[in-house]
Amino acid sequence: MAVDICFFALAACICAYFLFPRKPTNLPPGPTGLPIIGSLLHLGRKPNESLFELSRRYGPIMCLRLGSRTTIVVSTAMAAEEVLQKHDQAFAGRTVVDAVRTPGHVEGSLVWNQQGPKWRELRRICNMEMFASRRLEASRGLREQKMRVLIDHIGAACAEGRPVDIGKCAFTTTLNLVSNSIFSQDVVDLGSESAGEFKSLVWDILEAAGTPNLADYFPALRVVDPQGLRRRITVSFQRLHAFFEEMIDRRLESYAAKGQKKDQDFLDALLQHVTHSAGKLTVNDFKPLLV
Repeated sequence: MAVDICFFALAACICAYFLFPRKPTNLPPGPTGLPIIGSLLHLGRKPNESLFELSRRYGPIMCLRLGSRTTIVVSTAMAAEEVLQKHDQAFAGRTVVDAVRTPGHVEGSLVWNQQGPKWRELRRICNMEMFASRRLEASRGLREQKMRVLIDHIGAACAEGRPVDIGKCAFTTTLNLVSNSIFSQDVVDLGSESAGEFKSLVWDILEAAGTPNLADYFPALRVVDPQGLRRRITVSFQRLHAFFEEMIDRRLESYAAKGQKKDQDFLDALLQHVTHSAGKLTVNDFKPLLV
């Protein structure tokens, strides 16, 4: 009898611990929330509007428990400046959404990887080789050329009375601008169906990464990937990586035949860094960076 009482008392304590977790006293104010799900129901169908309404009640900095996650929400420009500019080092780490936890992606990503020597080296390379003023100025002619191509394409379609998918054209132009900066060539043509396929692939990644995921609110569910978002995004990443591998292989074959060029585009610069890194960086480190 005594054993049964002890067992039920222990079970009750465990349930109470998970159903009614104690809120630390040093957290900002916020809604109490329900057992297990916390304040998930407060978000509604339009989380941005719901969070705005909650901020009017609890202030510019508030605390919400979303599932088993304790979340701090900053709702004003002044508070955001404190977090993102004045104390950016303290808040630089971010939660990685489960959908993008595909093998090898997070470790090479500037967006998701945590600060460390490798992350700082990748950021340094990007700042020096992609975002430097000399690079942006050098690509000015390319941007003007792509805009002329876009205008000519729209003009020709109008003259022939054909409808123009502005979204597809803008996406294709932007994609070719980026691909020329990285690979020195277009990856799709304004008039081809491949532009739609590539756009579908990119949007599939963005949609899967932005879909509310139970595994983000309840990390214990990551093992089963309940909504299949990680599996879905893994397939898209694999297709993109296969494309990048093909481009890299072509460039390496060109080096073998003609010798390595000096810093012609971003891919040349990356491969030069791989050559001079003494094994610290590999080609595989840069694939997530290109994504």
